[in-house]
Amino acid sequence: MGRLPLEGLRIIDLTMVLAGPFATRLLADLGADIIKIEGPTRWDVWRGAASLTIGSRLYPNGEAGERPYNRNAYFNTQNRNKRAISLDLASSEGRDIFLRLVEHGDVVIENYSPRVMENLNLGFPVLHERNPKLVMVSMPAFGLTGPERDYVCYGTTIETASGHSSLLGYPDGPPMHSSMAFGDPIAGLNGALAVLLAVRHAKRTGVGQHVDLSQLEATIPLIGEYVLDAAVNGRPGVRRGNGHSSMAPHGCYPCAGDDEWVTIAAGTDRAFAELAGVMTRPDLVADERFRTPLRRWKNSAELDDIISEWTRTRTSAQVFAELRNTSVAVGPVRGADALLGCEHLNARGFFEEVQHPEAGTFPYPGMPWRLSQTPVSIRMPAPCFAEHNREIFLDLLGLTEEQLDELYRSRVSSTQPIEVNG
Repeated sequence: MGRLPLEGLRIIDLTMVLAGPFATRLLADLGADIIKIEGPTRWDVWRGAASLTIGSRLYPNGEAGERPYNRNAYFNTQNRNKRAISLDLASSEGRDIFLRLVEHGDVVIENYSPRVMENLNLGFPVLHERNPKLVMVSMPAFGLTGPERDYVCYGTTIETASGHSSLLGYPDGPPMHSSMAFGDPIAGLNGALAVLLAVRHAKRTGVGQHVDLSQLEATIPLIGEYVLDAAVNGRPGVRRGNGHSSMAPHGCYPCAGDDEWVTIAAGTDRAFAELAGVMTRPDLVADERFRTPLRRWKNSAELDDIISEWTRTRTSAQVFAELRNTSVAVGPVRGADALLGCEHLNARGFFEEVQHPEAGTFPYPGMPWRLSQTPVSIRMPAPCFAEHNREIFLDLLGLTEEQLDELYRSRVSSTQPIEVNG
């Protein structure tokens, strides 16, 4: 088998929370050497607090432990296959060490607001002078220019700013969030692609460049048809709940059991006839309310009631089994527990067991890719805080033990998060 696809690519990772760490996680999975930098007093907020007296679902078995910042599920899911160091970039010593590290890197990626790197005097011109081949990817919420450039937000607010929330919800209700902060992973996917494109250019030309990636602009294209409708017809998007703009039936239907649901969509006459047959309601095909696609759409509420009466007599698995070999699009609504037990996913080896020194051993979501010549896997668990200080400072940058001890004494670096009161 060959080397991992991105082996030999070194990325200095200043990102935190989800959008940036998801981008670098994808690249780490493919073999890139990710060096994640966290400040001694300003670490990735997805690690959580440095000390806790109570646990939560974010920690294995609901227990925070002595070092909860190494056990948080949020952080550990998105930061596998990476190395981590602690370094205060606001200090002159930390800045100098960072610039030395830049000489050994191919990419710097950050998702701060635009003013942060500028205030640290670590903008692209400074980094480019130190390493002309370096690629820098900046992922601020609203881009590096424009009147809103300095606004700070998260994936949930990107949902609202990009128009997504205006389309989520029911016709007679308010806008809603997806609850999953989809703006973050969308930006992360775009960020990973941006790294690869810019690195390819740098390898070909010998010159790096600065990528300005707006998380807002990465998310808007996912509602492109609504933007086009507004531009052409002057119509705002409308909330439809589980309904569709032109198809019926199209919805999520209740099943027997506690909080069991199944999704059903039948967009053609053939699919609707097959659905009616499985329901033992062939009369629905000739019913004037449902005889054509347009009539089914106009009478979708009545049709949904009829389908719900049928699905309530069956489990979601039974509905799926009865419809799976028809033209009807059907799928049970799965929770995380059902995913872990999914025969198909487990047959493909999607979940990988990861042994973390402080969080324990549990299955984690694996790779979406199956590469025949260069198979990828979760090679390392997410790093504990500053776990790789010695590797990076001593082995890569050539600092001495005395210099590292001085970094600790001056709090330019640390081996554990330092809580600052106030």
